[in-house]
Amino acid sequence: MSTSIDVSPATLLETAYAEAQQSLIEGGIPIGAALFAADGTLLGRGHNMRVQNDDPSVHGETAAFRNAGRQRDYRSTIMVTTLAPCWYCSGLIRQFDIGSVVIGETRNFQGGEDWLADLGVSVTVVDDPRCVAMMADFIDGNPGLWNEDIGVAEETDR
Repeated sequence: MSTSIDVSPATLLETAYAEAQQSLIEGGIPIGAALFAADGTLLGRGHNMRVQNDDPSVHGETAAFRNAGRQRDYRSTIMVTTLAPCWYCSGLIRQFDIGSVVIGETRNFQGGEDWLADLGVSVTVVDDPRCVAMMADFIDGNPGLWNEDIGVAEETDR
């Protein structure tokens, strides 16, 4: 008897959402991600650790990608993220030819999803209300940290 894995976007998003919640618990930015094989096998998961590690390069997608380890074929993988990928993470998706991206929400931030779609990446936006609310609440409560994370300097910082 074989066990099938549910590879629906909403189901895959659960892992990334749990990672985003973990980052929030740790005092970080609530963005989570996971890299899956085409059959739904989890390859790696991670969350934004920029605050926790004092490292601006550890975004949710980069953490999941690193935790997945080296793959022979990225084209058949699925990157799942709670928020639209920024240009840095969109570049990672493009560089390694990840074939599909599932995005929890694009209301609070629009990144490189249109660019990725134009390049042939399959992009699915779930528009998950939990992801929308979690990020909106975080941005409202932490505008300076949010602006720092997405590369927007405060007027007083210039």
